[in-house]
Amino acid sequence: MSEPTPPFPPAPENERPQEVWIITPPRQHWWLYVLFFVLTMFSTLVVGARMQFNYLHNQPVFLLNDDTVSLFPLGWVLQKPSNLLLGVPFSLTLMAILFAHEMGHYLYARHYRVYATPPFFVPFPSLIGTLGAFIRIKSPIPSRAALFDIGIAGPIAGFIPACIALFAGLSLSRPITGPPASGFQLGFPLAFHLAARFLHSGVPLTALSLHPVAAAAWVGMFATALNLLPGGQLDGGHIIFSVVPGLHRVISIVTVFALVPLGKYFWTGWFLWAVLLALTARHPLVPRYPEVAGRRRAIAMFALVILVLSFTPAPFTHSSGREVWPELRDDARGALHDLGDGVRHLLHRK
Repeated sequence: MSEPTPPFPPAPENERPQEVWIITPPRQHWWLYVLFFVLTMFSTLVVGARMQFNYLHNQPVFLLNDDTVSLFPLGWVLQKPSNLLLGVPFSLTLMAILFAHEMGHYLYARHYRVYATPPFFVPFPSLIGTLGAFIRIKSPIPSRAALFDIGIAGPIAGFIPACIALFAGLSLSRPITGPPASGFQLGFPLAFHLAARFLHSGVPLTALSLHPVAAAAWVGMFATALNLLPGGQLDGGHIIFSVVPGLHRVISIVTVFALVPLGKYFWTGWFLWAVLLALTARHPLVPRYPEVAGRRRAIAMFALVILVLSFTPAPFTHSSGREVWPELRDDARGALHDLGDGVRHLLHRK
């Protein structure tokens, strides 16, 4: 029997053997992810209860009358915990959409053996009860094809349940009766207009009391559109870099400049997104091969269709820079005037 051949040839005496480093992923603190998931469930239940209350009283979901439930009615819920059950339709629908989006990223990252954290949900006492969810990728991505698959999986996985919720929620929505009430007037994406034309022909979306499930679909599509903005390190930026890496920085800069007039004429929030994209315009390098070709390029066009269907230039009406800036200016002048009166009063007393 011959002597077995070693798997690697012996290193020359004058050459230092190569060192191989194996990086072990850090231990996951699952309790932290579960805790923030539960907290986000609670915060979305609170705002969902307010939405359901408004819906049952045939009012807009974001009602601002002083004699009704507040935008984040924590005290109202704590006084009668059973009110929290009213928020189940909105909370479960929105959490399912966000969870599907992030799990699309996470599962494809696992498929390519890329180390990524589980979805981290962010609770926040806002109009929708959350700032969304995210995962963090903590190891290199092996190729542009892998980057493409990981980047596009989230928007597609989230858009599908959002469409289901859209049709289910709009079918339960009903026209508002009685005098109009003050509240945040939502702007709606193309997908909502197309669905409303089929389900509520002749009734404008602004005249509907949205069911909380439809409100969750609106939030899900708004989040999808934000993630698909073509630039930076958003999902849309990952897709652009994987398909045409040489144009990523140019497209990111063009997107930043496009968001500025959108902020002035439609919604001031676009200014914040312009700043965020400007700060993340440079994309980390990813190995070229295998390249994005064939059916992946067709799927990239589908991502563009999703962006067109879910994008809302004015998610909240009457919130453009032209409308908000004069109010802020008048408030600042009023504050300065009150401060001056206070200083003069103190000087007079002395």
